[in-house]
Amino acid sequence: MDFIWILIAYVFGFAFKQLGFPPLIGYLIAGFALHAYGLEADSLLQTLGNLGVTLLLFTIGLKIQIKDLTRIEVWGGTLFHMGLWVAALTGVFSLLSISALPYFTDLTLESAAIIAFALSFSSTVCIVKLLEDSGEMKTRHGKLAIGILVMQDIAAVLFLVFAKGQLPTVWALGLLLLVFSRPLFNWILSRSGHGEMLPLTGFLLAFGGYELFELVGMKGDLGALVFGVLLAQHVKSGELAKALLSFKDLFLIGFFLAIGFTALPTVDMMLIAVGLCSLLLVKALLYFGLLTALKLRGRTSYLSGLSLMNFSEFGLIVMVLSVDAGWLDNNWLVIVALAVSISFVITSMTYKGAHSFYARHKSLIRRYERSERLNRDIFCQPPNAEILVIGLGRVGQGAYKALHKEIGDRVCGIDADNQTIKRLTEEGLPVVLGDAEDADFWDNLNLDRVKLVMLALPSIEDMQNISEQLQLSHYKGSIAGIARYVDEQEILRESGIDHVFNFFAEAGSGFAEESLKIITPSQQTA
Repeated sequence: MDFIWILIAYVFGFAFKQLGFPPLIGYLIAGFALHAYGLEADSLLQTLGNLGVTLLLFTIGLKIQIKDLTRIEVWGGTLFHMGLWVAALTGVFSLLSISALPYFTDLTLESAAIIAFALSFSSTVCIVKLLEDSGEMKTRHGKLAIGILVMQDIAAVLFLVFAKGQLPTVWALGLLLLVFSRPLFNWILSRSGHGEMLPLTGFLLAFGGYELFELVGMKGDLGALVFGVLLAQHVKSGELAKALLSFKDLFLIGFFLAIGFTALPTVDMMLIAVGLCSLLLVKALLYFGLLTALKLRGRTSYLSGLSLMNFSEFGLIVMVLSVDAGWLDNNWLVIVALAVSISFVITSMTYKGAHSFYARHKSLIRRYERSERLNRDIFCQPPNAEILVIGLGRVGQGAYKALHKEIGDRVCGIDADNQTIKRLTEEGLPVVLGDAEDADFWDNLNLDRVKLVMLALPSIEDMQNISEQLQLSHYKGSIAGIARYVDEQEILRESGIDHVFNFFAEAGSGFAEESLKIITPSQQTA
């Protein structure tokens, strides 16, 4: 790889990060800049991008519960949205084909439907990056968005079968036996330790699943996703996902750069791509309408629709196959590539202010909710709680259990991951399922008895948002948070958090105090 690629990607990514935007916007623009400069992508860049996407789908699989995909809001939201979107957009393109607009005049009904279908998918790469960066992968709307993306992947497999004109080999039936291989995969993961063998195990299983599915005529990325799902119940699945995080993010830079090398656009192509992106709001509103009709809360529907409103990198695959088959002109591949890139930028910029927008307009958004609510969306009031621990990861769970040992049910834990809540409930501990960044959650919570809220979350942005929600709810007690780095402490204090504990410093102090207890008795005896 030419050093200039790394340099330009870094400069653009760094610049956009300083402006408060996701670095992926910079990588996209860097790809177009490199292309305009006269450079061409080689096979290495494409390989890096493919590696990133494969690892991304594998890590998504590590967080998926199969039963989540069977819920009507997931499969119903996917199928209804895709059907309505394709029908409506095909009609619009067909009407434009009788106009004098360039590139539209040669469209047939079939080619218009193909373009509409390509634009119906949402970007797995873009959405997962947004959710991960904002710490929302395990929230209600985050899981819903991921579930819809998985259902779209299934639709993608069916399209590839149709487009290539060939069915998977008979050996594909043997993939059903993979469910019986789960004990073997679990044993391998358990024996991989915590060092360099852990991410290497992840590479083996992710790319092994990819190659196995490709071997039998199935989509390789689906294989990586399935292998991740097989390991989702393992106790080390979360640790494995974190071990692969840096590799995945680094390889995905190649994916974003490669988009810019698709082709250099003309002015007409750019205008059409911008016009297509004007439909993103329609896409988001359609998701919002369907999900609220399926009895989801307004906030969940709003955030899910906002994250899913972009176009997908899979749309490029649809276009490539269609161009190769002679169904579409090559110019439409360039137009869709531009639209995909622009949609990434729009989604990243829009989602950044999603929570603050909801806080200002929640009464308007709630107006479209159905009176009947899904059981999993009904809020529960923590009984007798004086201390709330928000975030039940390793740090939060440790603090919560230590407090519960001291003061019993006067402390309550809150987390957005239903699997964590289910496990702790089975242990007899008072915990509540809830997204603490949700303004509705605090509006429905009585905070009169609560004296302390402890924020044990990995993202300082999440803690800032929760602090803001508590202030808007007129909370009178104290707020404590944790920080990993010194510069984060001041940021959290400025956001209204009363006490900020340095994660590493406090761990060292705790280690010293516990160690002193070992020698203290012997000194007193002497």
